[in-house]
Amino acid sequence: QVQLVESGGGLVQAGVSLRLSCTASTRTFSDYTMGWFRQAPGREREFVAAIRFGGARTDYADSVKGRFTISRDNNKNTVYLQMNTVKSEDTAVYYCAAGFLAVATTEDQYHSWGQGTQVTVSS
Repeated sequence: QVQLVESGGGLVQAGVSLRLSCTASTRTFSDYTMGWFRQAPGREREFVAAIRFGGARTDYADSVKGRFTISRDNNKNTVYLQMNTVKSEDTAVYYCAAGFLAVATTEDQYHSWGQGTQVTVSS
C-alpha cells in the first residue's frame, strides 16, 4: 500500500486551467503506474488518465484527451494532472491511484487510492 495525498482542487470558472497534484509516500514511486480517476455526483468513478512507471506511456479517457495532461516527477514522488479549458462536466472528486501494471485504465488495476480532491467548475 502507498499513501497518496491529492491537492490542487477548488472552485473555478469554465475555460480556465487547473493543476492537480498527488504526492506518494513511498521510496519506490518510480516503480508505480499512476492514475487519475474522478467521480461526479450520482455517477460511478471513471478513469481519467494514467502514466506508466517510466513515464513513456500515457493513457487518457476520450472525454479529456487534448485538454488534460498527466505527468510525473519521480524525484518529488508526485504525479500531476494539468487540466486545461475545464468544463462544467469536469466537476467531480478527483482521485489519485497507484498500481503495478504497465497499462492500467480500470479501478481494479490499482491497489492504493488517495482521499480525493474536489474540483467544481462553474459555467
